[in-house]
Amino acid sequence: MTTTAGVHAVRSFSKLLIGGRWVEPSSDRVIEVVSPITEEVVATVPEAQNADVDAAVAAARVAFDEGPWPRLTPAERGAVLLRAAAEIEARLPELIATWTVEMGAPHIISESFHTIGVGNWEMAGTLHERVSLEETRRWKDEAVRVIKEPVGVAAAIIPWNGPVATAGWKMGPALAAGCPVILKPAPEGPVNVMILAEALEAAGFPEGVVSVLPAGREVGEHLVRHRDVDKVSFTGSTAAGRRIMALCAERIARVTLELGGKSAAIIADGIAMEDVLPIIIPGGIAHSGQVCAALTRILVPRSRHDEITAAVKAMMEGFKVGDPSEPDTFIGPLAAERQRARVEEYIRIGREEGATLVTGGGRPAHLERGFYVEPTLFANVDNSMRIAQEEIFGPVLTIIPFDSTDEAVRIANDSPYGLSGAVFAEDVELAESIARRVRTGQMSVNSWAICSSQPFGGFKQSGIGREGGIEGIEPYLETKVIQGLDS
Repeated sequence: MTTTAGVHAVRSFSKLLIGGRWVEPSSDRVIEVVSPITEEVVATVPEAQNADVDAAVAAARVAFDEGPWPRLTPAERGAVLLRAAAEIEARLPELIATWTVEMGAPHIISESFHTIGVGNWEMAGTLHERVSLEETRRWKDEAVRVIKEPVGVAAAIIPWNGPVATAGWKMGPALAAGCPVILKPAPEGPVNVMILAEALEAAGFPEGVVSVLPAGREVGEHLVRHRDVDKVSFTGSTAAGRRIMALCAERIARVTLELGGKSAAIIADGIAMEDVLPIIIPGGIAHSGQVCAALTRILVPRSRHDEITAAVKAMMEGFKVGDPSEPDTFIGPLAAERQRARVEEYIRIGREEGATLVTGGGRPAHLERGFYVEPTLFANVDNSMRIAQEEIFGPVLTIIPFDSTDEAVRIANDSPYGLSGAVFAEDVELAESIARRVRTGQMSVNSWAICSSQPFGGFKQSGIGREGGIEGIEPYLETKVIQGLDS
């Protein structure tokens, strides 16, 4: 069955990938995929149940305990991962178009996210060239062998705002380490993850090594609690991360968390706005602000507050809001109706808190359907306000004035989060000194991007552990020491 929305027909699926094979789901329950552009159902996929989780974990357990995957050489596993990258790349046109329809991401954003996804799988396929899994260490007259072994069966739970890229960040290193993986995508936007599942099947992983189970939170908790799951990796909200961490603590399961953010962009001196705005505004509201690392707090010298506010307002009002399949659209809809309601509630809160609403704040008048919110800018924001402290996950920016560099650093650090950030200055030495003082997992100087090829993760309530780069494989490895060997 196919249903058309916009210019692209989105495929439905009737089976689940369990243990590398397409099988009938355990129930007839389905997820209806609602396009945020049209507010219409455009496809269905099976909704995995606990029985499907049990089957996937059982297959993964056999694959780990008895199968070939953990016992292949790292280079042999890498070859399969590179085949997976090639299969994903071959499906890029459908992945990009599908995600635009089911998630409302403008085409340029969808293209970027999926290209990153291919790169994540390619990176995982070459980890064996950069990571040593065995070495001999000596101290005085003692010699030991230090071995890195796969941690076991891994569960990867991913959100809807970049599923193919996030799956590559998690599944790639886990598989490179020798771990079978059960991927649990969010029930929002699951179709392009099912296309990813087709690519994984075509890559030729051994039986039991990969499973893909779209499902809601309750089934996700069943997966997290499962006694045969050794490692859980989760990307999503901080609230959900707390719950997953608590569940993992009950049985001392290994866990990695990549959670929310409220990242600051610090304008440190008199740098020209034409060098800054094309970076910080897309860095804050691209993908309608539905990015954990988005630069949502703009920290400015008090003497430049009005100047910078006017410049940001002018650029934001120049963006086209509309059908994300059209090439000149910059802002598409939010992913779901409840997401729009959440963003609108924060806009209401910002007004009540006394922040100055500079532009936006409502629904675009020219769009009768779709979960759209205008790009919204608040100025004269105090960092104690909820709109400055809490993750909104929408196209909402706040401008916060400061009186000194020390105060700017204090404001940037006055947050429960610490995921990303940026600093802009003509004086690059000043910018670097500020970057080193901000308590966050990633800082950019006169630039901004999520650097997926290097370790990414957060301080404080933005998470535990790192993904990407050679550090990305470490959470999927256990360290063993063998003593008593001849020196």
